[in-house]
Amino acid sequence: MNSITLVVMAAGMGSRFGGLKQLEPIGPNGQALLDFSVADAARAGFDRAIFVIRRENEQDFRNFIGDRLSRIIKVDYVYQETESLPAGRTKPWGPGHAILCCKDAVDGPFAVINADDFYGPEAFRQIAGHLATAEGGDFAMVGFDLMSTISDNGTVSRGVCEIENGRLVGLTERTKVCAKGYTEDGEHWIPLPEDTVVSMNFWGFTPKLFEALEADFEQFMRRDDLDKAEFQLPTSVSGMLHRGEATVKMLRSHDKWYGMTYREDIEQVKAAVKSMCEQGLY
Repeated sequence: MNSITLVVMAAGMGSRFGGLKQLEPIGPNGQALLDFSVADAARAGFDRAIFVIRRENEQDFRNFIGDRLSRIIKVDYVYQETESLPAGRTKPWGPGHAILCCKDAVDGPFAVINADDFYGPEAFRQIAGHLATAEGGDFAMVGFDLMSTISDNGTVSRGVCEIENGRLVGLTERTKVCAKGYTEDGEHWIPLPEDTVVSMNFWGFTPKLFEALEADFEQFMRRDDLDKAEFQLPTSVSGMLHRGEATVKMLRSHDKWYGMTYREDIEQVKAAVKSMCEQGLY
């Protein structure tokens, strides 16, 4: 059985949210959402957590997390460096680059999540079960029902999944999604079925992914719009699927997702977490 690692992407700053939302106190004892994800991961069988952060935020993370997470899982840090950013850009290169930064720190199967999303225990159990025996290009994704991932406070970005025979064969990014569907121009809405499966960036990989990430990032750095472009993880995954180098098993979670796209989402998330804690789930 494989040893499995959880990679937590925590280097991004939430522009719509405002501030370092990865460390927003949500739980009854001041925990952030990442506390609950790490707890779920440890219970599911993960034995290590790597936080991908900006170096300038390291002390904030260490001060906030302290040693409470290291009591339940081995904790390491990887830095998504920003020294090479072009003039006028402050954001890191994007999630694909965040994972590439882990190349020398990961030597076995690993899962990838966002620090500011609450996925629920079912998602971690499913991905851990897959990664326990994963080899080569045997990847996976946990998908969620669209209606369990929308915000009451505005539109969200979601990757709409195309699935065939239990495997992911396509992923279309929709940047403005709400209960009534999605829009591309802000005026005309296209409905999406309520049972639409969407990606919340919960992936399962083997180190084979890094080969594609390295090649694709080298190509990305030749772009003319590096002041605002982002190196997206699905780009490399899609390329591997097209070339027959990998498959992505589609896992499904029916747990309610919680996240903080907008600052107005905080109270709803706090109430949900408080209820789960009172039920003894955490």
